[in-house]
Amino acid sequence: MSSKHGKYLTTGEFAKLCRVNKQTLFYYDQIGLLSPLLKDEKGYRFYSIRQIELFFVIDLLKDLGMSLSDIQQYMRNKSPDSFLSLMYHNREKIAKQRREIEMREHMIQAKIQLMEDAARLDFRQITLEQLPESTLYLSRNIENVSDEQFVEAFSDFIDELHAANLDTGHPIGGLTMREQAAKGEFTNYSHLYIEQPKPKAGYPYFKMEQGSYLVGYHVGSDRTVREAYDRLLAKMEELHLTLGSFVMEEYVYDMVVGQSEEHYVTKIMMHVHPD
Repeated sequence: MSSKHGKYLTTGEFAKLCRVNKQTLFYYDQIGLLSPLLKDEKGYRFYSIRQIELFFVIDLLKDLGMSLSDIQQYMRNKSPDSFLSLMYHNREKIAKQRREIEMREHMIQAKIQLMEDAARLDFRQITLEQLPESTLYLSRNIENVSDEQFVEAFSDFIDELHAANLDTGHPIGGLTMREQAAKGEFTNYSHLYIEQPKPKAGYPYFKMEQGSYLVGYHVGSDRTVREAYDRLLAKMEELHLTLGSFVMEEYVYDMVVGQSEEHYVTKIMMHVHPD
């Protein structure tokens, strides 16, 4: 700080306090965003210590994605009311970003858990498991739709998940009700679904009931998934079980982690009852 100019800082001193280079301050001065309060006859520039807080606010607004032109617009019309309005707006913006980051964190954790669980599985086995109740968010009914209509419904479902922040990172699966499955139409899905570990209020959900499920896996293309269903049906007969309310099907490994269709893995869960 120069003793000649009292409580004023040189450009270098001010830049050091603001943790920026001098070129940034020269540019801000050039565009009229933040200019030194004093310029002497030799061209030396001096900033007031009171301008440090103003710089920090400019830096904060930049970090929040506000353009320099918008910051300039605020500076030309600044007032206590406009500043308060700006802070309220950015507080909500940060809160929204925090919610989005938390959602992505949960999605990533779900995918990590799914991959770690899959690494311990033997895809050749068929097991009878007791699964807990879970909550599913469903698409509109898609029974007996054409391939074109299925693609449209899938696209709409993705849009719904995005708009309502319902993508949990769990796989999107196909739910086939008993009426279709009993006719052997296992992939004539009634709905698409995605699990909701923490359901939000105000949405229609489907409860996957707690109970016994015959769980098996298909390795390979969707075109040959019937082979897995045949194995499951044979196991059902062997264990003296009957088909319950629905069948669920979802990818464990898909093109995200598999090099080709022969490496894809589909998980099939058949709700069952004793004979």
